Amino acid sequence: MGKWCFGRKPGRTLGLLMLVILSFLVFRSWLLQDSGMRLRTTYKGFTEAVDLYFDHLMSRVVPLQYKHGGPIIAVQVENEYGSYNRDPAYMPYIKKALEDRGIVELLLTSDNKDGLQKGVMDGVLATINLQSQHELQLLTNFLLSVQRVQPKMVMEYWTGWFDSWGGPHNILDSSEVLKTVSAILDAGSSINLYMFHGGTNFGFINGAMHFHEYKSDVTSYDYDAVLTEAGDYTAKYFKLRGFFGSLSGVPLPPQPDLLPKTAYEPLRPNLYLSLWDALQYMEEPVNSEKPVNMENLPINNGNGQSFGYTLYETTIASSGILSGLVRDRGQVFVNTVSVGFLDYERKKIVIPLIQGYTRLRILVENRGRVNYGDNIDDQRKGLIGNIYLNDSPLKKFRIYSLDMKKSFFQRFSVDKWSPIPEEPMFPAFFLGALSISLSPFDTFMKLEGWEKGVVFVNGQNLGRYWNIGPQETLYLPGAWLDQGINQVIVFEEKMAGPVIQFTETPHLGRSQYLD
Repeated sequence: MGKWCFGRKPGRTLGLLMLVILSFLVFRSWLLQDSGMRLRTTYKGFTEAVDLYFDHLMSRVVPLQYKHGGPIIAVQVENEYGSYNRDPAYMPYIKKALEDRGIVELLLTSDNKDGLQKGVMDGVLATINLQSQHELQLLTNFLLSVQRVQPKMVMEYWTGWFDSWGGPHNILDSSEVLKTVSAILDAGSSINLYMFHGGTNFGFINGAMHFHEYKSDVTSYDYDAVLTEAGDYTAKYFKLRGFFGSLSGVPLPPQPDLLPKTAYEPLRPNLYLSLWDALQYMEEPVNSEKPVNMENLPINNGNGQSFGYTLYETTIASSGILSGLVRDRGQVFVNTVSVGFLDYERKKIVIPLIQGYTRLRILVENRGRVNYGDNIDDQRKGLIGNIYLNDSPLKKFRIYSLDMKKSFFQRFSVDKWSPIPEEPMFPAFFLGALSISLSPFDTFMKLEGWEKGVVFVNGQNLGRYWNIGPQETLYLPGAWLDQGINQVIVFEEKMAGPVIQFTETPHLGRSQYLD
């Protein structure tokens, strides 16, 4: 079994890996204001942004390196760039940018089977990402051929997988995980478990994949990980704990106590505000002759809009075929009546017969930018270019930014809300109060009977729900709840249920075992 030492006692060393991946979801929206932007290349507009980012970031990272007495023992140059590989000068540029700013620890790359051959670079240790023993054999053989006796590491052993809306909940059998982890160690490799602890795409920060079709990630990033998104133990945890314990030669410390969970009483919202009534309380819309995509809206001190929804309004005088490029999903209204959707699959919709001048509205949702796929440069959201009625471009738009930040809801004071009518008009906001008499605990929110929208608790965006699944519950940390009254707001696009339910256990949907 191979040994790998970073100046400490021989053996596998656990430490903090500083994974320097350019944060796509945070970084990207304002970069896309540049119509010629080419991300993850040496395009000047991108490298200027990276240099500025690294100037700030590395000044904080450098003192934390192991050679300076800190915990950082290695720095990853990029992530799975071999699978992208659009610019041969890009990885050397990133490597030099790190070294010029004082990074002196071991540099790494990290690639899967599709990109390993193109991801290797001189002076940097190549590591591998995988899920199966078959991949382990193939990738290990390749590393031996190019790196000889250098240390071997599985940078990402995938303990599960993420889920996409409309698909299954992916799971990986715990016995299979144990076998593969054992095989990795037997091959003389170090290992990092991805994910060890599941997570949550709170707010609008979920990503997406796009190869043959666009697939956005669900709110939960539980990943079927070793620990759940709420930090609970799994069968994988107990099997791996036993396995690593048998190798350590010393007794393991006791397991930490789990955070308690509870199921609160169902909450029945009692106040309501339709989107159309809410418009009067929002900031003034942008007036534009043509549609403007979300990122290029002249708002937020010139930074545009990053996440959420954007509402486009214009006037039409006839029926016909409405067509255009909508990213990612646009609900189309004639006045306040929904007539259908435009998205990746549905690029045209029939506008019914109308009399006189009528208001056409398109509510466009940014469902998440692609962070892995072929077209990461084409992730501008909203209406992209002109929208056409009977092949004639529509003009004179009023554009509302519905980013749904905390400041967005501060405009809706109590006097703006009304009792919920028998037949609410959608889309709409629903307001309720969750009363907690004792110290709050973690819980899971279930919106059975609701169709699609977003939930906010005490101003915190829990994320999206959608009845197409697979995810059925939203994780609500007790740390976001208060003893007493808690404000719950649901933005629902199409159909509201009677109550909001709570449960002690998550329901992540119909499971499918990974091959």
